[in-house]
Amino acid sequence: MSENSTTRPEAPAEDSPFRHELYPYAGDAQFLDGAMSFIHDARAGSELVLVAVAGPKERMLRTELEGTDAAEGVTFLDTAVLGRNPGRLIPAWRDWISKATKGHPVRGISESAWSEPSAAESTEFEYHEWLLNLAFAQSPAWWLLCAYDTAALEPAAVESARRCHPMLLSDGAHGPNSAYAREPYVFPELTASADHRELPYQRGRLAAVRAHITACAGRYGLEGARLRELLIAACEVAGNSIKHGGGRGVLRTWVEGADLICEFHDAGHLQDPLVGRLRPTVDQIGGRGLWLVQQLCDLVQIRSTAQGGTTIRLHTRLPG
Repeated sequence: MSENSTTRPEAPAEDSPFRHELYPYAGDAQFLDGAMSFIHDARAGSELVLVAVAGPKERMLRTELEGTDAAEGVTFLDTAVLGRNPGRLIPAWRDWISKATKGHPVRGISESAWSEPSAAESTEFEYHEWLLNLAFAQSPAWWLLCAYDTAALEPAAVESARRCHPMLLSDGAHGPNSAYAREPYVFPELTASADHRELPYQRGRLAAVRAHITACAGRYGLEGARLRELLIAACEVAGNSIKHGGGRGVLRTWVEGADLICEFHDAGHLQDPLVGRLRPTVDQIGGRGLWLVQQLCDLVQIRSTAQGGTTIRLHTRLPG
C-alpha cells in the first residue's frame, strides 16, 4: 500500500507568542558557546530554563554551570525517559511549562537524543518540529532553541529543520529564518513492505487481531510486557477503526530494520494533527486511545485524509 496524500495541517498564525528557533552548530565547542550564551541571557532576565539534551551534552552544560549564578533556575529533562518516540515530546514540554510559568517567562533548549535514527524516526521528528509551532500557537510566550549538529547530521536533516523553525540563531545573532516554510505540512510517501502479512478485521474480530500480532511477534522473540503493551495499543487502533473508521479495516504486519511494524488502515479521517500528542484532561470524555498508543509504542506514524482514509503504523523495537 502507498499513502502519499496525507494530513496537511495548516501553518500557525504569524503572531504566535511561541519563539521557535533553530541553532545549527558544528561540534561540541560551538554547541557549548551558543547554549551557555542562551542560558546566561535567560537568567539575566530571571527566565527559567529547561534543557532537554542527550547525556553527554547535559554533562557538558552541568560542568559549565557548576558554581555560577546561572545554575539556579536551570532544569534538566532526561530525554531517555521519554524513549525514542517524538510523539511524547510535546506533552512533556507542555507539562513543564504549565508547572514552571506561574508568572515567570521561560526558555528551553532541545536536541534529539538519537544518534542514528531510522528513516521513519527522522520523518516523525521533523513532523514533531513542525507541530511544535501549532501546539504552542496559543500558549504563554516562551522561547525554544533547537540545536542541530551540522558536523554529525546528514545535510538533508538540517535542511528539513530549517523549514520548520521560524527563527534562526546564526553567528551569535537571533533573527527570522528565511528558509522557514509557512505552509501546510506534506509527508513523504509511506510505503508498506511487499513481504507483509495481512488480516482484514471488523466488529467481533479483535481476538483475531491479537492472535495475528502474537504469532508474528513470537517469530522474532517479542514477548512478555512489551508484547502486552503492543497488543493493548493494537486493540485501541483497531477498535477506533471499527467505531469511527467505517466499521472495518486491514492490519498488515512486517519487520523493518529492528522494528516490528503493525499497520492499520481504514476509511476514517482524523482531522486534528495533534491527536494523541496532548495529555487528556481529567474530565475529558473520549479521545484517550491514541494518547495511550503513543505511550506504549516506540514510534507511531499517522497519515490521514478525507479521500484516502487513515493509516496508523505502530513500531515496536524487537529484542536484541
